[in-house]
Amino acid sequence: MAAGRMILPWFGMVSSIAVDPIEKKPLFHYLPGSTALSLGFLGCNLRCPFCQNHRISQSTDAPAEYLPPDRAIDLAISEGSPSLAYTYSEPLIHAEYILACMERARKAGIGNILVTNGHAKGQARSDLLGLCDAANVDLKAWDPVFYRGELGGDREIVLDFIRAAVAAGVHVEITTLVIPGRNDEATDIEGIAGFISALDPGIPYHLSAYRPMYKYDLPPTPDETLERCASIARKWLHYVYVGNSLSLDNDTKCPDCGNVIVRRKGYRTAVTGLSGGRCAACARPIPIVIG
Repeated sequence: MAAGRMILPWFGMVSSIAVDPIEKKPLFHYLPGSTALSLGFLGCNLRCPFCQNHRISQSTDAPAEYLPPDRAIDLAISEGSPSLAYTYSEPLIHAEYILACMERARKAGIGNILVTNGHAKGQARSDLLGLCDAANVDLKAWDPVFYRGELGGDREIVLDFIRAAVAAGVHVEITTLVIPGRNDEATDIEGIAGFISALDPGIPYHLSAYRPMYKYDLPPTPDETLERCASIARKWLHYVYVGNSLSLDNDTKCPDCGNVIVRRKGYRTAVTGLSGGRCAACARPIPIVIG
C-alpha cells in the first residue's frame, strides 16, 4: 500500500532473459525446433526442497530488472522467437504482469507459453489460460501427502489446472522430476499416467532426472530409474520422454507403425516423418503443433 493505493512491488521485475530452444521448456510437440524468448521472475508459491532454480524461486534477493510488457514483445520479435515463455521460477504469482504480456503477445502473433506448477484457480486461472497457447505443467508427485507436507502445495489444484488447460484448448505437456525414493514407485507413475491418459493419451509426458540441489542431497536419478518409470508410463500414454539424460532415446515415434516423426539429439531437432499433421508412413494423426 502506498499513499492509499495498492501497488505490485515486483511487477515486471525479471530475473532472467534468454532465448531457449522450445525443447528446453520442455515442449516437444509445440513448434519443435523453434526458440522461445524466456522470462524468469522471483519467488514461488511452493517450497520444494529440491528446487533446481532455488536462487530465484526461494528468494527475492537475486538481481532483477524492470522489463515493460511492450519491450518483452519487441525482444521476442527482434530475436525471431515465435513464442514468449514465462518460466524458470513460478510465473503464476506474477499473474498481472503475465496477463499484460500475454495480451500484447496475442495481438502481435506471438505464442504464450506457461511453465508452471499449476497452483492457480478461479478467475486468475481462467484469464491466464484464455490467453495461453502452450503449457508445461509440473505434476510433481501423485501422493497428496507428499505434495502438502514436502512442497507446501495441493495436488488437487494442480490436477484441476491441467483439466482446465486441456478444456480451454491449450497445448499441454506434463513433467515430473523423478526423485529416487520420493515419487518413483510404480504406483506414483501409474497414478500420474492414468490421470493423463483419462484426459488424452496423446498428451506428452516428460520424466526428468533429479540432481542434488538446494536442501536435497539424495543421489541423482540413474538412467535405469528413468527407463523403468518411462516403461510404466508408456502402458498408458503414447508419448513419454526422459529429461536430463543424453543417453536415452527421445525421438517422437508414431504409436501405430513406429515411424520416427521427430528426431532429437540434445536440443537439436528434425521433423522427418510428418506430413500434413499425420504420420508420413501410415497417416495416423500426430498431435504436434507445427508453425
